[in-house]
Amino acid sequence: MTPSPASSLTSASSTADARLELLDAWLRTHADRYGLDLATLKPASADASFRRYFRLAGDGVALGAGSAGATVIAVDAPPPEKCREFVQIAGLLADAGVHVPRVLEVDLDAGFMLVSDLGTQPYLSALKHSDASDAKHLMRAALDALIRWQLASREDVLPPFDEAFLRREMELMPEWFIGRHLGREVDANTRGVLDRTFALLIASARAQPQVFMLRDFMPRNLMIASPNPGVLDFQDAVYGPISYDAASLLRDAFISWDEEFELDCFAYYWERARKAGLPVDADFGEFYRQLEWMGLQRHIKVLGLFCRINYRDSKPHYMADLPRFIGYARKVAQRYRPLAPFAKLLDDLEGRAVEVGYTF
Repeated sequence: MTPSPASSLTSASSTADARLELLDAWLRTHADRYGLDLATLKPASADASFRRYFRLAGDGVALGAGSAGATVIAVDAPPPEKCREFVQIAGLLADAGVHVPRVLEVDLDAGFMLVSDLGTQPYLSALKHSDASDAKHLMRAALDALIRWQLASREDVLPPFDEAFLRREMELMPEWFIGRHLGREVDANTRGVLDRTFALLIASARAQPQVFMLRDFMPRNLMIASPNPGVLDFQDAVYGPISYDAASLLRDAFISWDEEFELDCFAYYWERARKAGLPVDADFGEFYRQLEWMGLQRHIKVLGLFCRINYRDSKPHYMADLPRFIGYARKVAQRYRPLAPFAKLLDDLEGRAVEVGYTF
């Protein structure tokens, strides 16, 4: 009998990993069909949610890889993690011509999936070690995939990224970044600045054409694959503003670009999107303003989200990237007169962070 991987993966804990034992048992029911070698099961990656990913060897022919040797990914996504949404959106993306994992097996009630493996080289690592020419090639491939996804958009298929959704995301900042991380009361003046800023950003987002939107379309969730890119972590897709995913891709949590490179990529997307018939604004200057304000909405959310992940979920490693998002947010807020009060608030908050011993 193939030894269970559960004991080796949980030996550091006195309490057995019940989820891993259940995953092991579930995989055994599919082992013969796909030639799975359960003894090779090992962690593949983790993310900010409670999902976990494991890689194991299988029969490449049975897995559709075309060769004897191959690996596959087992996903542990305990309810209420979004297995059902993952399966649905994987189908939508594949139909749109976007390279995503194939769902081989799924147990929606238990929260287990077996999916094809897109490899071990994320865009993020490749971009950090590539020259400008290679980086441009990779980013353009990603933007081309985004356009194919957006062209497939239909109403009433994905949840709407509506006003309540937008506001709920931004409210993470006063609760977790200002209140919990900085230990500062959100007084009437601060609340007023936030409310007026949030209203501006919501109005801008809702005025844009609405399309299929991945929400986490960023280099950390893209893989070097054939064809490029392989797209991961798409179960939170919604129907929302057309500029969102382009902003997410170029103004990322884990890598930053100079403005010249950003503008080249944004102009490439805008030109290709227009030619493809997507309803981007005919004026590039207005499109760029929409994109910057959309990015600011995301950055406000992330300032709160990373703090919540740290304090609530005990995952501190995201905190090191707070300075990047303060930088993104300040740059945009200083550029547009209606956002000037928010830029001043950011300066005040940074002073407060130094005063209480926090760093960005």
